[in-house]
Amino acid sequence: MQRVTVFQQNGSGERKISAVRQYGGDIIVLKVVSIDGDLPEIIDDSRVYLPDRIDADLVLDFLVHRDLSLDLAELCASRNIPVIASGKKILSKWVITPPT
Repeated sequence: MQRVTVFQQNGSGERKISAVRQYGGDIIVLKVVSIDGDLPEIIDDSRVYLPDRIDADLVLDFLVHRDLSLDLAELCASRNIPVIASGKKILSKWVITPPT
């Protein structure tokens, strides 16, 4: 089983989450972390929003807030977890950023 954790903000990944559930249902264990509500323009300490521990083989980043995406990438890199963050500009060997 592939353990995938999806991070979304205000429902930003719902269509993709549905597709993963539909087409990967029996081979993927999917966990969704939703960060909802209004956020400050600058987030100095993302520990309020991101979990301390991520138990996944792959992370999908559908976060809208750039500070959260950058901190999520660092958190995953420290745990050797690859991240797919479509359409984003994050420089890390652990993040794949395909164009959208």
